[in-house]
Amino acid sequence: MITSLSIKNYALIEKLSIDFSKGFSIITGETGAGKSIILGAIGLVLGKRADLTSLKNKEEKCVIEAQFDISKYNLKEFFQANDLDYEDETIIRREILPSGKSRAFINDSPVNLQELQDLSFFLIDIHSQQQTQELSDESVQFKIIDAISNNAETISDYQKSLKIYKSEKSKLNALLKKQSDSGKEQEYNTFLLNELVSAKLKSGEQAELEADYEKLNNVEIIKESIDKSLAIANEEQFGVFHNLNEIKTALQKIAPFSTEYQSLFERITSLSIEFDDISKELQNSSEKLLNDPEQLELVSQKLQLIFNLQKKHHVDSVDELLQIQADLGNTLLELDNIEEEIETLSKSIEQKENELNELAGVIHESRIQAIPVLSDKLIAILETLGMPNARFKIELTTVDTYFQNGKDELQFLFSANKGSDFGLLKKVASGGEMSRIMLAVKAILAQYSKLPTLIFDEIDTGVSGEIAIRMGEIMKEMSKTMQIFAITHLPQIAAKGDSHFKVSKSTIDNDTQSELKLLSQDDRIIEIAQMLSGANISDSALNHAKELLN
Repeated sequence: MITSLSIKNYALIEKLSIDFSKGFSIITGETGAGKSIILGAIGLVLGKRADLTSLKNKEEKCVIEAQFDISKYNLKEFFQANDLDYEDETIIRREILPSGKSRAFINDSPVNLQELQDLSFFLIDIHSQQQTQELSDESVQFKIIDAISNNAETISDYQKSLKIYKSEKSKLNALLKKQSDSGKEQEYNTFLLNELVSAKLKSGEQAELEADYEKLNNVEIIKESIDKSLAIANEEQFGVFHNLNEIKTALQKIAPFSTEYQSLFERITSLSIEFDDISKELQNSSEKLLNDPEQLELVSQKLQLIFNLQKKHHVDSVDELLQIQADLGNTLLELDNIEEEIETLSKSIEQKENELNELAGVIHESRIQAIPVLSDKLIAILETLGMPNARFKIELTTVDTYFQNGKDELQFLFSANKGSDFGLLKKVASGGEMSRIMLAVKAILAQYSKLPTLIFDEIDTGVSGEIAIRMGEIMKEMSKTMQIFAITHLPQIAAKGDSHFKVSKSTIDNDTQSELKLLSQDDRIIEIAQMLSGANISDSALNHAKELLN
């Protein structure tokens, strides 16, 4: 429950601090006095968006702080999950800076608005006139039925299965599309792969083939050049070998005379040995050289095959062709595996459908059992609220679609008078009837919900007199198990409160301010008398106010 609220520099409020108690609290005040401002401030604490128009003084920041007693609401797991410090007396603070930036804190730990909204779900439900209209929304109606059905855990299990089911369906559709699209290309890809495999490509072979081609294609020129080189080297009188040996012999004679000549002798000796090796390699090459037109043709054909494949696949190397070959192999392997994947996924989806259908059936049956309970309770409460002939026909139909909360479609049909046909709630119920129905719904939900605080914002629209007294009694009864606030214009409801706050507005030095004040017993008599008779309070109004309070 909310135990205190402080507001600084918000709308028409310069500074305000107020404490709240458990039970039934009333908030009254003239139209425009600032009741909506109080709700707006609480809304900011609960995570609603803020803007600069919220600031009374645009040069200073706005600070709204609320304290909650959450000791009885099992929220420690929520705080741990969100890495927040848990306190039985938890403080939520919102700050709006002149720059327009907004900050939020839970027990002095900074949080984002989503975390604030998630926590507020467990703290306060603000019922407004707009929410009354939401009663005709199917999702809201399901929440009512499911609260009475105690379906929360089953729906949670259903939603987990539904998430997996949708994910697997998405994967299956993608595989089926891939299979369909790939089927058209599979034959062509198989042809390309076979073509590359039959080429028997090897990494680095293109350079070897090109070298072989040059040798085989120029064998006569190569042999002529090698033979000429060998002739020059081996000529008896003027050959390279002869001349090298002559130089070697001459240097050998002077080598002992200095290190310089010794070095030259050693070098010519090395050169002689190296040249001998070169000569032997030339001789071997000459012996190996053969004019082989058949081998030349084979090398030429293999090179042409490689060039053609490179051109077809728009690449420049054999390694790239080998990568394409590997990719095509993997693609075809994937296609071979797709059918197996589709079969496995289809079985899993079928299993998930059976699971969803079973859970949806449990949800449906519990709803079926809850419908007469809800209908009877609504009728009983509405009878006390001046609607003795109110009747409900709640129709639940199972369809083949998997919705987020099961497989049911729901219609709330309503008839307010004897002899009247049933019609959709939003079409046949008046504003006053909708207010009473909503109060009845909230009263019923209070028996099943653990929400600590409920704020009714003018739920008494369209009612008066004895009906207002009954509405006040219902809210009073609800306040035995939860904290209830009622913003009201009706004295019959105001008199039922355990505590009574008044919102008023005043103008000082051209500055309009709103304030919230806890009324004493005497102040309450006067306030309720004014609600009965207006500014000029009569004795009868005062007496009537005392009677209502008693």
